[in-house]
Parts: sequence; structure tokens; C-alpha cells
Amino acid sequence: MDDRTYLCIDLKSFFASVECVERGLDPMTTRLVVADPERSEGTICLAVSPALRQLGVRNRCRVFQIPKHIDYIMAPPRMRKYIDYAAEIYGIYLRHIAPEDIHVYSIDEAFLDVTRYLPRYGFTPREMALFLMEQIHTRLGIRAACGVGTNLYLAKIALDITAKRAADFIGILDEAAYRETLWDHRPITDFWRVGAGTARRLARLGIDTMRGVARADEDALYREFGVDAELLIDHAWGREPTTIADIHAYRAKSASLTSGQVLMRDYTFAEGKLIVREMLDALCLDMAAQHVVTKSVSLAVGYSGRFRAEPAKGTAHLDAETCADRAIIPAVLQLYERIVDRSKGIRRVTLSCNDLVAECAQEQLSLFDTADHAALEKNRAIQQAVLEIRQKYGKNAVLKGMDLEPAATARERNGQIGGHKSGEADSGAHAGRRPREAVRPVLGAAGS
Repeated sequence: MDDRTYLCIDLKSFFASVECVERGLDPMTTRLVVADPERSEGTICLAVSPALRQLGVRNRCRVFQIPKHIDYIMAPPRMRKYIDYAAEIYGIYLRHIAPEDIHVYSIDEAFLDVTRYLPRYGFTPREMALFLMEQIHTRLGIRAACGVGTNLYLAKIALDITAKRAADFIGILDEAAYRETLWDHRPITDFWRVGAGTARRLARLGIDTMRGVARADEDALYREFGVDAELLIDHAWGREPTTIADIHAYRAKSASLTSGQVLMRDYTFAEGKLIVREMLDALCLDMAAQHVVTKSVSLAVGYSGRFRAEPAKGTAHLDAETCADRAIIPAVLQLYERIVDRSKGIRRVTLSCNDLVAECAQEQLSLFDTADHAALEKNRAIQQAVLEIRQKYGKNAVLKGMDLEPAATARERNGQIGGHKSGEADSGAHAGRRPREAVRPVLGAAGS
């Protein structure tokens, strides 16, 4: 494979940095957390500013874990604002790099293949990284870090491990430097795709470093990890054959549509059933909007931690592919009544519409007798009308009676992105040692 140069650029404490910039504050020196003050002190902080992290506050900690003696600003999440900033940063990349050489890994992280751009701009890899990082900071006030590698994996590791220790927030690795400097690095969970579970399984084999993986008996690794051992071994040697072009060319064999939520308190069996109805109603509308249909819907219901019980899981199989709520909701509710324990409090619900295919009118019609065709057509017309109204006036423009029940969550979720507030109507920040103190005025623009 030809020698290539990849950058992996990460926006430092992205959500917290955006909130600081919006207030005219320095993201590197301001003590700020992004968390919803309307939730309990057990809620997770979506981002913690670098200044707080220097004081020992962990990223993604819970609010109550922030030491009480530390003063800080609490900024409610504004997901729409963060998406807008991310789009502007992607636009900066596009001014210098073609889209086929960019892979957006997450809202705050992207891989760039800069191989053919280095001679064009007359940059070294470090200079290219510094140039793009400075462009982001100059235009938007957001600081970034960057990993440079000869493959995607090494660029990611250079970012996650090496760049953190560098004065300019840039780390550079090739296979030789990786083995020389990081083979004995601990903890092994600092390496991409090595989570706590993988680390425990490696520990059973007496392995706690990437050197150990590279030197281990491969048969033992394959017995423990199956086909995943191949990836683990390659990464232990610093190898990764996948390119950005390969990622762009990938097409999944099947598609699904999934929705899940964590409830803020223990829900009863009846309340959980209401949540399932709301989520199914939304999923059916999503399928109608995308003109896809499904023949099966999977349900997983997680119980309150105090019960220490395995989640209830099952799949409802339909007579034919459809996105009609009048066919899907009754089938899944029957499944819910069959598999969910009525005596246990419910905390998590996940639904997945499986093996989506393009909508075909004949397949939907086969669900019903000829006399019922009119009812199906009416159901589809209602779905389209609801979609058009919501497109124009917002998701809460049309609600069902169930959405007004005390335990319902649809109205709140309609104002969220990724389970967090979109921020379109939010302004201000809660400041101080405790999450519910007075609101500070916002410096700069309000939420988008």
C-alpha cells in the first residue's frame, strides 16, 4: 500500500468550548460544564472545559462528582448550536481538502487524508495540522488537537495518547515510532477499541500492553476473541489497511431504524407501555418519511438497577412489510405484555425496526383484506399529513392524546437532539457550586 498521511483532528472539549465562545470567554481558562440543570445531580456532564479537567474533574462525570468548593458555570445543552459549529468546521476542511478525503468520525472528530495536499501546499504533516487547527481557532475560537499517522489507526492513537502530552497538541506516529514509544504504554484501555471488557479478557491471558498482544500466541487470541483477534493483532503492530476511500465505499447489507431512551425515574408497567406506544408512533412516522418499511420490530426493556434483572428482549414479526402504525403498534404491544415483568420498575426502552426495505404499496396492501384497503390508505394519508405539518410547524405541532399523559415523554423528546436539548429556545447558564443556582446572563448570541 502506498505511504499515506492521515490527520485525526479533535475539537477540544467541543460542547464546553462552544458555550465559552458564545459567552465571550476563553475555553482554555473558563470553568464550565455542559449539563442540564433541570435534571438531578446524577445527570452526566456532556462536556467539561479544560480548566476544570486540570482541577481533576473527569470528562463525562456526573454533576454531584464535581467538588463542591469549585465554582463553575453550568451551561444547558444546545445541540443545534453544536451541530451548526460542527458544520462550519467541516466547511473549513472543505476549503482545503476534497470531501472524498474526509471522514467525519463524530460531531467533534474527523479523519483527513492529506497525502496529495502536502506537496500542493508545500507543508510538512505537522505544518498541515497546525494550519487547519489555526483556521478553526481564528474563525470560531475553538481549540483543536491533532494526531498524524501513516494509517487511520496510528492517526487516532497519536491523537488520543501522544497529542495530549505535546505543547502544540499534535502527535505524530508511524509503525516504528508506535512500537518504540507505545508498546509498553499503560493502561491498555487508552488504545482505540480496547474497552474494559477486552482488557479483562486480555488480562486473563497475562496481557496488559500492546507489546504483550503482539508477542502473544495467536491461536490463544483467536480462541478468546474469534475473528476480532485479527484486528487486535494488526493494531498491536500498528497496522491498519482500511482507507477513507474504503469507508466511503462501504455499504451495509441491511438497514435498521432504532430509538431508545433512558427514563428519569422508575416507570410502572402501564407507564412503560405508554412510552413504547409513543416511540413506535414516532418510528412509524420516521419510516413513512424515509419511504421504507419493515417486517419485524425488536424491543428491549431494561429494569431499574435495584432489581438486578436482565433486560426483557423480543421481536414482533409482522405479516408483511409495512410502516403503518395501525399494524405495528398492536403487534409490539402484544410482545411487550408477553415479555415484560409487571412487578419491576422500568428505566430503559429500546426499539428497532429491522431489515428496512424500500416502500412497496403492494406489500403494504397485503396486510389487510380488500375491505380494509381504504383503512390502510387513510392511515398512510394521516401519516403524510402529520409529517407535512411537523415539517412546517415543528414536531409538537401535532400531538396525540397519549402525549399529554403525565408519564409521556414525546413532547420533551421532540425538542431534543440525541436525547439532549436542542437549545433552540434556551438561553443563559446556571452558575455556581450547585446545579440549580441563579441564571447568569449570556454574553454573545443566544441559542440558535
